[in-house]
Amino acid sequence: MEYRLLGRSGLKISTLTMGTMTFGGVGWAKMVGNLGVSEAKKMIDICIDAGINLIDTANVYSSGECENIIGEALAGKRPQGVLLATKARFGMGDGPNDRGLSRYHLIRECEASLKRLKTDVIDLYQVHEWDGQTPLEETMEALDTLIKQGKVRYVGCSNYSGWHIMKALGVAKEHSYQRFVSQQIHYTLESRDAEYELLPISIDQGLGVLVWSPLAGGLLSGKHRRNQAAPEGTRQFAGWTEPPIRDENRLWNIVETLVAIGNERGVSAAQVALAWLIGRKAVTSVIIGGRTEAQFRDNIAAAELKLTDDERKRLDAVSLPPVLYPYWHQLNTASDRLSEADLELFGPHLN
Repeated sequence: MEYRLLGRSGLKISTLTMGTMTFGGVGWAKMVGNLGVSEAKKMIDICIDAGINLIDTANVYSSGECENIIGEALAGKRPQGVLLATKARFGMGDGPNDRGLSRYHLIRECEASLKRLKTDVIDLYQVHEWDGQTPLEETMEALDTLIKQGKVRYVGCSNYSGWHIMKALGVAKEHSYQRFVSQQIHYTLESRDAEYELLPISIDQGLGVLVWSPLAGGLLSGKHRRNQAAPEGTRQFAGWTEPPIRDENRLWNIVETLVAIGNERGVSAAQVALAWLIGRKAVTSVIIGGRTEAQFRDNIAAAELKLTDDERKRLDAVSLPPVLYPYWHQLNTASDRLSEADLELFGPHLN
Protein backbone atom coordinates (compact mmCIF):
# COMPACT_ATOMS: atom_id res chain seq x y z
CA MET A 1 0.00 0.00 0.00
CA GLU A 2 1.29 3.44 -0.94
CA TYR A 3 0.90 6.42 1.41
CA ARG A 4 0.61 10.01 0.23
CA LEU A 5 0.72 13.36 2.01
CA LEU A 6 -2.72 14.88 2.51
CA GLY A 7 -2.48 18.29 0.89
CA ARG A 8 0.00 20.62 2.55
CA SER A 9 -0.22 18.74 5.84
CA GLY A 10 2.35 16.30 7.18
CA LEU A 11 -0.30 13.58 7.46
CA LYS A 12 0.14 10.54 5.23
CA ILE A 13 -2.87 8.48 4.18
CA SER A 14 -3.20 5.29 2.16
CA THR A 15 -4.10 5.52 -1.51
CA LEU A 16 -7.28 3.65 -0.61
CA THR A 17 -9.65 4.85 2.11
CA MET A 18 -12.29 2.62 3.67
CA GLY A 19 -15.81 3.87 2.97
CA THR A 20 -18.57 2.89 5.40
CA MET A 21 -21.90 3.92 3.88
CA THR A 22 -22.87 0.23 3.75
CA PHE A 23 -22.95 0.15 7.57
CA GLY A 24 -26.34 0.51 9.24
CA GLY A 25 -29.01 0.43 6.56
CA VAL A 26 -31.23 3.07 8.17
CA GLY A 27 -33.51 5.20 5.97
CA TRP A 28 -32.25 5.93 2.47
CA ALA A 29 -28.95 4.16 3.27
CA LYS A 30 -30.68 0.77 3.14
CA MET A 31 -30.32 0.96 -0.65
CA VAL A 32 -26.55 0.98 -0.16
CA GLY A 33 -26.14 -1.72 2.50
CA ASN A 34 -27.09 -2.81 6.00
CA LEU A 35 -23.99 -4.32 7.59
CA GLY A 36 -24.11 -4.70 11.37
CA VAL A 37 -21.36 -4.50 13.98
CA SER A 38 -19.89 -7.99 13.52
CA GLU A 39 -19.82 -7.70 9.72
CA ALA A 40 -18.42 -4.17 9.91
CA LYS A 41 -15.65 -5.29 12.25
CA LYS A 42 -14.65 -8.00 9.80
CA MET A 43 -14.51 -5.52 6.90
CA ILE A 44 -12.55 -3.01 8.99
CA ASP A 45 -10.02 -5.70 9.94
CA ILE A 46 -9.63 -6.70 6.28
CA CYS A 47 -8.92 -3.10 5.28
CA ILE A 48 -6.50 -2.44 8.13
CA ASP A 49 -4.64 -5.68 7.42
CA ALA A 50 -4.26 -4.52 3.80
CA GLY A 51 -2.59 -1.31 4.94
CA ILE A 52 -5.54 1.09 4.70
CA ASN A 53 -5.12 3.68 7.45
CA LEU A 54 -8.14 5.97 6.94
CA ILE A 55 -11.80 5.15 7.64
CA ASP A 56 -14.31 7.64 6.25
CA THR A 57 -17.89 8.13 7.42
CA ALA A 58 -20.46 10.90 8.03
CA ASN A 59 -22.98 11.74 10.70
CA VAL A 60 -25.82 11.54 8.19
CA TYR A 61 -25.05 7.96 7.10
CA SER A 62 -27.90 5.88 8.53
CA SER A 63 -28.80 8.86 10.75
CA GLY A 64 -25.76 8.34 12.97
CA GLU A 65 -25.99 4.56 13.15
CA CYS A 66 -23.01 4.17 10.82
CA GLU A 67 -20.81 6.07 13.27
CA ASN A 68 -22.26 4.02 16.14
CA ILE A 69 -21.32 0.80 14.35
CA ILE A 70 -17.76 1.99 13.71
CA GLY A 71 -17.42 2.94 17.37
CA GLU A 72 -18.69 -0.47 18.48
CA ALA A 73 -16.58 -2.33 15.91
CA LEU A 74 -13.43 -0.59 17.12
CA ALA A 75 -14.61 -0.99 20.73
CA GLY A 76 -13.38 2.50 21.47
CA LYS A 77 -9.79 1.35 20.91
CA ARG A 78 -8.46 2.30 17.52
CA PRO A 79 -5.42 0.35 16.32
CA GLN A 80 -2.26 2.46 16.30
CA GLY A 81 -2.09 4.65 13.22
CA VAL A 82 -5.71 4.18 12.10
CA LEU A 83 -7.31 7.52 11.24
CA LEU A 84 -10.99 8.51 11.38
CA ALA A 85 -12.68 10.98 9.04
CA THR A 86 -16.29 12.10 9.30
CA LYS A 87 -18.49 14.90 7.99
CA ALA A 88 -21.31 17.23 8.98
CA ARG A 89 -23.76 19.59 7.29
CA PHE A 90 -26.91 17.65 6.41
CA GLY A 91 -30.04 17.44 8.53
CA MET A 92 -29.85 15.44 11.75
CA GLY A 93 -33.29 16.48 13.01
CA ASP A 94 -36.34 18.56 12.17
CA GLY A 95 -35.33 21.78 13.93
CA PRO A 96 -34.28 24.94 12.07
CA ASN A 97 -30.70 24.61 13.35
CA ASP A 98 -30.37 20.86 12.79
CA ARG A 99 -28.57 21.35 9.47
CA GLY A 100 -26.03 23.62 7.86
CA LEU A 101 -22.56 24.90 8.71
CA SER A 102 -23.32 27.31 11.52
CA ARG A 103 -21.10 27.38 14.59
CA TYR A 104 -24.02 25.95 16.58
CA HIS A 105 -24.57 22.99 14.27
CA LEU A 106 -20.92 22.14 13.58
CA ILE A 107 -19.80 22.13 17.20
CA ARG A 108 -22.84 20.19 18.35
CA GLU A 109 -22.50 17.60 15.59
CA CYS A 110 -18.77 17.19 16.13
CA GLU A 111 -19.38 16.40 19.79
CA ALA A 112 -22.14 13.94 18.83
CA SER A 113 -19.85 12.21 16.32
CA LEU A 114 -17.09 11.89 18.92
CA LYS A 115 -19.51 10.09 21.24
CA ARG A 116 -20.85 7.76 18.55
CA LEU A 117 -17.36 6.92 17.30
CA LYS A 118 -16.16 6.38 20.88
CA THR A 119 -13.09 8.50 20.32
CA ASP A 120 -11.68 11.70 21.78
CA VAL A 121 -10.49 13.14 18.47
CA ILE A 122 -11.51 13.11 14.81
CA ASP A 123 -8.50 13.14 12.50
CA LEU A 124 -10.24 14.73 9.49
CA TYR A 125 -13.47 16.67 9.97
CA GLN A 126 -15.12 17.60 6.68
CA VAL A 127 -17.97 19.94 5.81
CA HIS A 128 -20.16 17.65 3.73
CA GLU A 129 -21.71 20.21 1.39
CA TRP A 130 -21.95 23.94 0.74
CA ASP A 131 -24.11 26.15 2.98
CA GLY A 132 -24.92 29.38 1.18
CA GLN A 133 -26.73 30.90 4.15
CA THR A 134 -24.01 30.70 6.80
CA PRO A 135 -21.12 33.19 6.45
CA LEU A 136 -17.90 31.38 5.63
CA GLU A 137 -16.22 33.36 8.39
CA GLU A 138 -18.50 31.63 10.90
CA THR A 139 -17.90 28.17 9.44
CA MET A 140 -14.13 28.50 9.26
CA GLU A 141 -13.95 30.00 12.76
CA ALA A 142 -15.99 27.10 14.16
CA LEU A 143 -13.68 24.56 12.50
CA ASP A 144 -10.63 26.41 13.79
CA THR A 145 -12.13 26.34 17.30
CA LEU A 146 -12.61 22.56 17.11
CA ILE A 147 -8.94 22.15 16.20
CA LYS A 148 -7.83 24.42 19.05
CA GLN A 149 -10.03 22.44 21.47
CA GLY A 150 -8.27 19.23 20.41
CA LYS A 151 -11.47 17.63 19.11
CA VAL A 152 -10.34 17.71 15.48
CA ARG A 153 -6.86 17.47 13.93
CA TYR A 154 -7.48 18.53 10.32
CA VAL A 155 -10.42 19.97 8.37
CA GLY A 156 -11.58 19.52 4.80
CA CYS A 157 -14.52 20.20 2.52
CA SER A 158 -16.68 18.06 0.27
CA ASN A 159 -18.78 18.82 -2.80
CA TYR A 160 -17.67 22.47 -2.99
CA SER A 161 -17.40 24.29 -6.30
CA GLY A 162 -14.19 26.01 -7.32
CA TRP A 163 -15.21 29.46 -6.12
CA HIS A 164 -16.49 28.03 -2.82
CA ILE A 165 -13.06 26.53 -2.15
CA MET A 166 -11.13 29.65 -3.09
CA LYS A 167 -13.38 31.84 -0.94
CA ALA A 168 -12.96 29.48 2.04
CA LEU A 169 -9.18 29.43 1.63
CA GLY A 170 -9.19 33.22 1.43
CA VAL A 171 -11.22 33.55 4.63
CA ALA A 172 -8.89 31.15 6.44
CA LYS A 173 -5.83 33.11 5.34
CA GLU A 174 -7.35 36.50 6.19
CA HIS A 175 -8.28 35.46 9.73
CA SER A 176 -5.39 33.04 10.38
CA TYR A 177 -7.78 30.09 10.72
CA GLN A 178 -6.68 26.55 9.93
CA ARG A 179 -7.27 25.98 6.21
CA PHE A 180 -8.80 23.00 4.48
CA VAL A 181 -6.20 20.29 3.85
CA SER A 182 -8.43 18.33 1.48
CA GLN A 183 -11.58 18.14 -0.55
CA GLN A 184 -13.72 15.05 -1.05
CA ILE A 185 -15.23 14.89 -4.53
CA HIS A 186 -17.10 12.69 -6.97
CA TYR A 187 -14.72 11.77 -9.77
CA THR A 188 -14.85 8.79 -12.12
CA LEU A 189 -14.17 7.90 -15.72
CA GLU A 190 -17.87 8.54 -16.34
CA SER A 191 -17.88 11.86 -14.47
CA ARG A 192 -14.73 13.87 -15.17
CA ASP A 193 -16.25 17.28 -14.41
CA ALA A 194 -13.75 17.76 -11.56
CA GLU A 195 -11.01 18.24 -14.15
CA TYR A 196 -12.37 21.69 -15.07
CA GLU A 197 -11.73 23.39 -11.73
CA LEU A 198 -11.52 21.10 -8.69
CA LEU A 199 -8.41 19.11 -9.60
CA PRO A 200 -6.47 22.13 -10.90
CA ILE A 201 -7.34 24.00 -7.67
CA SER A 202 -6.08 21.05 -5.63
CA ILE A 203 -2.71 21.09 -7.37
CA ASP A 204 -2.39 24.87 -7.34
CA GLN A 205 -3.54 25.35 -3.73
CA GLY A 206 -2.08 22.21 -2.19
CA LEU A 207 -5.29 20.37 -1.32
CA GLY A 208 -5.52 16.63 -0.96
CA VAL A 209 -8.25 14.88 -2.96
CA LEU A 210 -10.38 12.03 -1.66
CA VAL A 211 -12.70 10.47 -4.23
CA TRP A 212 -16.16 9.25 -3.25
CA SER A 213 -18.21 6.71 -5.22
CA PRO A 214 -15.28 5.95 -7.57
CA LEU A 215 -17.25 3.22 -9.33
CA ALA A 216 -20.24 5.50 -9.98
CA GLY A 217 -22.50 3.63 -7.60
CA GLY A 218 -21.34 0.32 -9.09
CA LEU A 219 -22.00 1.27 -12.71
CA LEU A 220 -18.29 0.90 -13.54
CA SER A 221 -17.87 -2.42 -11.73
CA GLY A 222 -18.59 -4.49 -14.84
CA LYS A 223 -21.83 -5.88 -13.40
CA HIS A 224 -23.96 -3.42 -15.37
CA ARG A 225 -23.96 -3.86 -19.15
CA ARG A 226 -25.47 -2.27 -22.21
CA ASN A 227 -29.15 -3.16 -22.90
CA GLN A 228 -29.40 -5.21 -19.71
CA ALA A 229 -31.52 -4.59 -16.63
CA ALA A 230 -29.75 -3.68 -13.39
CA PRO A 231 -28.78 -6.91 -11.58
CA GLU A 232 -30.77 -7.74 -8.47
CA GLY A 233 -29.02 -6.70 -5.28
CA THR A 234 -27.33 -3.63 -6.80
CA ARG A 235 -27.97 -0.02 -5.84
CA GLN A 236 -29.51 0.73 -9.21
CA PHE A 237 -31.92 -2.20 -8.83
CA ALA A 238 -32.95 -0.70 -5.46
CA GLY A 239 -33.63 2.69 -7.06
CA TRP A 240 -30.37 4.57 -6.40
CA THR A 241 -30.20 7.71 -8.56
CA GLU A 242 -26.56 8.84 -8.28
CA PRO A 243 -24.68 9.72 -10.34
CA PRO A 244 -26.93 11.24 -13.04
CA ILE A 245 -25.98 9.71 -16.39
CA ARG A 246 -26.07 12.29 -19.16
CA ASP A 247 -24.84 10.11 -22.01
CA GLU A 248 -25.67 6.41 -21.72
CA ASN A 249 -23.82 5.45 -24.90
CA ARG A 250 -20.65 7.03 -23.51
CA LEU A 251 -21.15 5.20 -20.20
CA TRP A 252 -21.40 1.80 -21.88
CA ASN A 253 -18.39 2.55 -24.10
CA ILE A 254 -16.42 3.23 -20.91
CA VAL A 255 -17.70 0.06 -19.23
CA GLU A 256 -16.84 -2.07 -22.27
CA THR A 257 -13.32 -0.62 -22.37
CA LEU A 258 -12.87 -1.30 -18.64
CA VAL A 259 -14.04 -4.88 -19.11
CA ALA A 260 -11.75 -5.38 -22.11
CA ILE A 261 -8.67 -4.08 -20.28
CA GLY A 262 -9.63 -6.11 -17.21
CA ASN A 263 -9.88 -9.28 -19.28
CA GLU A 264 -6.50 -8.59 -20.87
CA ARG A 265 -4.88 -8.06 -17.46
CA GLY A 266 -6.78 -10.81 -15.63
CA VAL A 267 -8.42 -8.37 -13.21
CA SER A 268 -11.90 -6.97 -12.67
CA ALA A 269 -13.29 -3.92 -14.44
CA ALA A 270 -13.65 -2.34 -11.00
CA GLN A 271 -9.92 -2.68 -10.35
CA VAL A 272 -9.13 -0.98 -13.66
CA ALA A 273 -11.47 1.94 -12.86
CA LEU A 274 -9.94 2.36 -9.40
CA ALA A 275 -6.36 2.08 -10.69
CA TRP A 276 -7.08 4.82 -13.22
CA LEU A 277 -8.07 7.13 -10.35
CA ILE A 278 -5.13 6.17 -8.12
CA GLY A 279 -2.80 7.06 -10.98
CA ARG A 280 -4.21 10.57 -11.42
CA LYS A 281 -1.71 13.18 -10.22
CA ALA A 282 -4.15 15.22 -8.09
CA VAL A 283 -5.78 12.24 -6.36
CA THR A 284 -4.58 11.41 -2.85
CA SER A 285 -6.90 8.54 -1.93
CA VAL A 286 -9.86 6.67 -3.39
CA ILE A 287 -12.70 5.70 -1.07
CA ILE A 288 -13.78 2.09 -1.52
CA GLY A 289 -16.82 0.37 -0.07
CA GLY A 290 -18.70 -2.87 -0.31
CA ARG A 291 -21.37 -5.11 1.11
CA THR A 292 -19.27 -8.26 1.04
CA GLU A 293 -15.76 -9.42 1.84
CA ALA A 294 -15.26 -10.30 -1.83
CA GLN A 295 -16.09 -6.75 -2.93
CA PHE A 296 -13.68 -5.21 -0.43
CA ARG A 297 -10.87 -7.60 -1.34
CA ASP A 298 -11.36 -7.00 -5.06
CA ASN A 299 -11.27 -3.24 -4.57
CA ILE A 300 -8.20 -3.43 -2.33
CA ALA A 301 -6.31 -5.30 -5.06
CA ALA A 302 -6.52 -2.17 -7.23
CA ALA A 303 -3.82 -0.58 -5.05
CA GLU A 304 -1.24 -2.83 -6.73
CA LEU A 305 -2.49 -2.44 -10.32
CA LYS A 306 -0.50 -0.07 -12.53
CA LEU A 307 -2.04 0.84 -15.86
CA THR A 308 0.14 1.30 -18.93
CA ASP A 309 0.24 4.54 -20.91
CA ASP A 310 -1.59 2.75 -23.73
CA GLU A 311 -4.36 1.59 -21.39
CA ARG A 312 -4.78 5.12 -20.08
CA LYS A 313 -5.01 6.47 -23.63
CA ARG A 314 -7.72 3.91 -24.42
CA LEU A 315 -9.69 5.03 -21.39
CA ASP A 316 -9.19 8.69 -22.30
CA ALA A 317 -10.45 8.01 -25.81
CA VAL A 318 -13.87 6.95 -24.52
CA SER A 319 -14.18 9.25 -21.53
CA LEU A 320 -12.58 12.67 -22.11
CA PRO A 321 -14.98 15.47 -21.11
CA PRO A 322 -15.86 18.19 -23.64
CA VAL A 323 -13.62 21.23 -23.55
CA LEU A 324 -16.05 23.97 -22.50
CA TYR A 325 -15.52 27.75 -22.54
CA PRO A 326 -13.18 29.31 -21.46
CA TYR A 327 -11.10 26.15 -21.64
CA TRP A 328 -11.31 25.68 -25.42
CA HIS A 329 -10.09 29.24 -25.86
CA GLN A 330 -7.22 28.68 -23.41
CA LEU A 331 -6.32 25.44 -25.17
CA ASN A 332 -6.19 27.23 -28.52
CA THR A 333 -4.37 30.38 -27.43
CA ALA A 334 -2.59 29.78 -24.12
CA SER A 335 -1.10 26.30 -24.47
CA ASP A 336 2.38 27.84 -24.72
CA ARG A 337 2.25 28.96 -21.06
CA LEU A 338 0.25 26.37 -19.11
CA SER A 339 0.91 25.53 -15.47
CA GLU A 340 1.12 22.10 -13.90
CA ALA A 341 -2.42 22.60 -12.60
CA ASP A 342 -3.72 23.40 -16.10
CA LEU A 343 -2.49 20.05 -17.37
CA GLU A 344 -5.08 18.16 -15.28
CA LEU A 345 -7.61 19.17 -17.93
CA PHE A 346 -5.48 19.98 -20.96
CA GLY A 347 -2.86 17.23 -20.73
CA PRO A 348 -4.63 14.56 -22.81
CA HIS A 349 -5.51 17.15 -25.48
CA LEU A 350 -1.87 18.13 -25.92
CA ASN A 351 -0.51 14.59 -26.41
